[in-house]
Amino acid sequence: MTQATEPKQAFPYKPPTAEIRARYAHIFDLTEPLAPRFFKSAFDKLLAAVVLLAAVPVFVLLKLAYLVEGWLLPDNAGPMFFYYNAVSAGRVFPKYKMRLIKMKYIEPEGARRHDWIAFSAEWTPESRTHVGEFVKKFYLDELPQFFSVLKGDMSVVGPRPLAILHYERDKAQGNVTRFLLRGGLLGLGHINKGTSEMGNPIYEYEYVDQYIKRTSFGLLLLDLRIIWRGFLVIIKGGGH
Repeated sequence: MTQATEPKQAFPYKPPTAEIRARYAHIFDLTEPLAPRFFKSAFDKLLAAVVLLAAVPVFVLLKLAYLVEGWLLPDNAGPMFFYYNAVSAGRVFPKYKMRLIKMKYIEPEGARRHDWIAFSAEWTPESRTHVGEFVKKFYLDELPQFFSVLKGDMSVVGPRPLAILHYERDKAQGNVTRFLLRGGLLGLGHINKGTSEMGNPIYEYEYVDQYIKRTSFGLLLLDLRIIWRGFLVIIKGGGH
């Protein structure tokens, strides 16, 4: 069995610079997670419910594809869903995903503990199933996280929730955004995924700053702009 190892550039989040600390000093002074905003929370739950309902046929077709591929290629058989423990607003929660890789690349003890590292072989091209390759290309593996949004564990827009080990690294570097806000499917930083700007923490701090300064409705308008930009990234494919 191939041992899963952490990819060096999978989560290239950087420490806050002196400029960020000076510009957003008021954010670093916060000691508690920020309270939910009404319009943002209501929109999150409504959108999550609509997406999950609309995605039912997609889930059914993908489940059939997983079953057929597993029947034709037994090495590729296995469950469609899994989760690992991640952190949102400083709290551990189950982050749901679709399985992209063959079971032999998943470290069983770590998987039972729901450690991210057990599933990290997804960055190794030969580890992916054929259906998993398609799912990743169009970010369909993120669809189950709308259930986390519906539960209130995540938001549609916010800093991407990290696995515990990456959250601890992010915190040790001096970053505070993922302690202050619920994790999101999309964020100002995340929509730069696949570019050199991915991992630049200034985007996350700018979003927290806007979260504090804007009215509840104004924050919703910002979220809608971010969602639109994220949609454009998704339809291009690439699955970074």
